[in-house]
Amino acid sequence: MTKEQKLKKKIGAQTKCYENVFYQLKSADGKFKPLWKMNALGNFFLKLLRKLVPNPITEDGQIKSGQLNHFSAYGFRVPILFGFWTTRLFMPNAVTNAGFAGLASRINGSGAEAVFTYIGLGTGTTAFAVGNTTLETELTDSGLARANSTASRVTTTVTNDTAQLVNTFSVTGTKAVTESGILNAASTGTLLCRQVFSAINVVNTDSLQITWKVKAA
Repeated sequence: MTKEQKLKKKIGAQTKCYENVFYQLKSADGKFKPLWKMNALGNFFLKLLRKLVPNPITEDGQIKSGQLNHFSAYGFRVPILFGFWTTRLFMPNAVTNAGFAGLASRINGSGAEAVFTYIGLGTGTTAFAVGNTTLETELTDSGLARANSTASRVTTTVTNDTAQLVNTFSVTGTKAVTESGILNAASTGTLLCRQVFSAINVVNTDSLQITWKVKAA
């Protein structure tokens, strides 16, 4: 069993959308930048650190001074022990209660929910909870504002069983990104999915590509 398959089996949220979310970061010259993928131990300590030291990132997306804020934003980045470096970061989905209701509405039209095609990014570090209705601290500048993404259906198990969203954010500033999610409006809207992660540092001229997959079975 691969690491990716093991991750899919360990999802703790109340969702059967086992497909992963992928992140790839490139510099202006098109070279991939390494991203930190935490293992189970790394995730445990990151959650603990963020409970002890909440809000390690300023309103303008910068890591606050101090070693504890640094660890709360990034976790412990010791290869093998707490994770590994990769050029394609992957994490499992987590669907909110409001997201499940929105999906049910889309199936038969009874709730009139709009399509879920927007990807949002933020700097919030509070762990995902099924009651989430928004990103904790959504970004609105530096090329990282919520974006209407390219939507398609792809095959995971059976033909066209997975909804996919892809967007590449063209970065115009310096930020520490720690959360992302799927929504169904350019502002406000319903939050379908949300996840938090070890901070991804982006700078001017970077491009951050995000691929969300939500499996229907």
